[in-house]
Amino acid sequence: MLALCEESKEAGIKTLVMLDDQGEQLERCEGALDTINTDMKEAEEHLKGMEKCCGLCVLPWNKADDFEKNSEYAKAWKKDDDGGVISDQPRITVGDSSMGPQGGYVTRITNDAREDEMDENIQQVSTMVGNLRNMAIDMSTEVSNQNRQLDRIHDKVGHFDVIPVGCN
Repeated sequence: MLALCEESKEAGIKTLVMLDDQGEQLERCEGALDTINTDMKEAEEHLKGMEKCCGLCVLPWNKADDFEKNSEYAKAWKKDDDGGVISDQPRITVGDSSMGPQGGYVTRITNDAREDEMDENIQQVSTMVGNLRNMAIDMSTEVSNQNRQLDRIHDKVGHFDVIPVGCN
């Protein structure tokens, strides 16, 4: 039983590490999208300046509605999207010093070393299961955060399709 708990713990640790790596990749993707958006705004300003300078460059998207005034665009590109109401509160972790029921897990009949060993093993399994539970909660929280981040990325990428359509 202890070996199975250890094996599950190792799998949980590997999963948490992979989720952390995935979160970093999502952060880089979202940062790259923000950079692309900034670069596109800067390029648009340069093109507007060229139109004012010589009048030869006609900006077809000036005829279209301003996509930045679109509510969906504003929602996707708003600042400080991570700030807001905290839905995940800090949790109480199961520590290594947690004790089972008063007097142990095993009802004492013979009061020998075998019962002591069984009680100790059950206590170790209980602690490990508690730690696995905490890992699962951490994984759930991280997956929820990454899902929200993926939704933001999806909204941002969707607006890169809108900009060229307004130009045509």
